[in-house]
Amino acid sequence: MSIILILIIFGVIIAFHEFGHFIVAKLNKIAVLEFSIGMGPAICSFTKKETKYSIRLLPLGGYCMMLGEDEEVDDDNAFGRKSVWARMAVVLAGPVFNFVLAFIFSVFLVHFTGCDPAKLSDVAENSAAYEAGIRPGDTIKAIDDGKIHNYRELLLYMQLHNDGSPVELTMERENGEVYTVSVVPRKDADGNYKLGVMGGYIKPDSVGMELQYAGYELVYWVKATVTSLKLIITGQVGVNQIMGPVGVGDAFNEVIEEVKEESEPGKEVVINIILNMLNWSILLSVNLGVMNLLPIPALDGGRFLFLIIEAVRRKRIPQEKEALVNTIGFTILIALMVIIFFNDIKNVFFR
Repeated sequence: MSIILILIIFGVIIAFHEFGHFIVAKLNKIAVLEFSIGMGPAICSFTKKETKYSIRLLPLGGYCMMLGEDEEVDDDNAFGRKSVWARMAVVLAGPVFNFVLAFIFSVFLVHFTGCDPAKLSDVAENSAAYEAGIRPGDTIKAIDDGKIHNYRELLLYMQLHNDGSPVELTMERENGEVYTVSVVPRKDADGNYKLGVMGGYIKPDSVGMELQYAGYELVYWVKATVTSLKLIITGQVGVNQIMGPVGVGDAFNEVIEEVKEESEPGKEVVINIILNMLNWSILLSVNLGVMNLLPIPALDGGRFLFLIIEAVRRKRIPQEKEALVNTIGFTILIALMVIIFFNDIKNVFFR
């Protein structure tokens, strides 16, 4: 059931991505041949002006089919006939809408669950942080000169730098005093290096604070996604460790079971499941946005790269050559998706 739920969430996120392309294409007077919610056979459809609007059977995303997107068309409203800047806007609109959707979800999540500022609620006595002079109530402003806003950013950093090397922290006391300190983490019983500090969640006291921390939530997930990509590129994370929809659905199912065990039966369970769905939706929407910005053929980032080259050269790359490169890229992506799918099946059903 949770896998179906995740597929529906994927579908909504992808459909919103395509809606970004659609709305910006319309604003630039580009003819959209079809805007579809879902894939597969059409359940219902209608046509208004040049655009066919359809709802299809499988809730696995959607698409925005534009005139002259992959071939030369003798029409002033074709995608290829518009300025390079208009085409750039259309291409970038999909990922941007994913970030917008993640921000909207983050506003709801912060409103109902609170936020985790980088203010320390506790510092264990005799810990590395305590002996370095850090005290409860101090706020972490930066780690190794990189600014942070959420306590989870410290947890992410420590997870990625679990080698006992010194951590440079810029701190701020409650009286406004700013100081910098180097802390050498200590290994705990589980073999992980810890500073000995603790954060916590608080309830925002204004709409402005909710919006501010919704933005920080978005930034946190972008950082986490980019960091994950770096680990994949550098070989620290293998293809076998990458999850697809089935793997995400299985992980989400485990979260749901934990929520059921920890929540009071009835309304509280439903609310906590919805909040966890929001959290997963933010993660997935940001992932889709970041992944589509990668300069890989067939993705929006690949198309944008062609447009940058065109803007610099002031001459368009032949459309048939661009289409060929995108087709090759799309084939490679499909092959990777198949590998990830079968890896999901192996990990979920044969572990």
